[in-house]
Amino acid sequence: MAVAFVFPGQGSQAVGMGKALAASFPPARQVFDEVDEALGSKLSAIVFEGPAETLTLTENAQPALMAVSLAILRVLEAEAGLDLKRDAQFVAGHSLGEYSALAAAGTFTLADTARLLRTRGQAMQKAVPVGVGAMAALIGLEFDAAAAVAAQAAQGQVCQVANDNGAGQVVVSGDKAAVERAVEIAKTKGAKRAMLLPVSAPFHCALMQPAADVMAQALAKVNIKPPLVPVVANVLAKPISAPAEIVAALIAQVTGTVRWRESVAVMAGAGVTTFYEVGAGKVLSGLIKRIATGASATAIGSPEDIAAFKAARA
Repeated sequence: MAVAFVFPGQGSQAVGMGKALAASFPPARQVFDEVDEALGSKLSAIVFEGPAETLTLTENAQPALMAVSLAILRVLEAEAGLDLKRDAQFVAGHSLGEYSALAAAGTFTLADTARLLRTRGQAMQKAVPVGVGAMAALIGLEFDAAAAVAAQAAQGQVCQVANDNGAGQVVVSGDKAAVERAVEIAKTKGAKRAMLLPVSAPFHCALMQPAADVMAQALAKVNIKPPLVPVVANVLAKPISAPAEIVAALIAQVTGTVRWRESVAVMAGAGVTTFYEVGAGKVLSGLIKRIATGASATAIGSPEDIAAFKAARA
């Protein structure tokens, strides 16, 4: 039974996430304390108490989601004897979750990961003035059809596939007018639903190039170790381990497509039958069940989930 651990991305955040873990398990509390120290601010207070609009800010949501994922992972290691190197064939994460996966696999320290994600969140928010870009979900179109819609909608502007989430769920991103055109075109091409998303910037498209440049500079300044477990990179949809390749993939990811459907298919094709989603929410678990037929996908986000994981391993 091959196992993969996956880590959620932006949109999974909720006020109060990780609070029960921090109260119940010292290793979880330690993660939040270390992230607070690395950022020089009480991010944990925003995570546990809100307000929601402050947590949702990209520069807060990204390190916060990583902190919750790593807090859960540390508790699994301490309470259930998890050893990623021994127990996992792959790790992967959705967008910012790729940083969580890399931190889990020892590529980055927790403090460096928190600072990188704060920088990434700020850079992505600043890359495009508010109102200039947009993102939209095209439901019921597969990747090739959605990519064709984006190309038709571009008309000299930017419109490209940002996320190929699988199961007929594709997100496009780019200039607001082009994305609005994509929504209308998608409806004529058989999409079940097509709607603009309530996001603050057009992530994972060419408009994010200024943020990619910022991340190239930030990544050049941190110590990078080969991961304990191969990381399936979003933009490549294949496992990588070489530090230089990891850096290149993370920079490309800012403007490139999150190839989640293919990433899951690659892991399943390599024999993974059990996926654990470590962090807030259950978004990836739902997608995985629809992409990898017959695979099990379990979300671990609460003390009860940790107890169930521990009991299953006993």
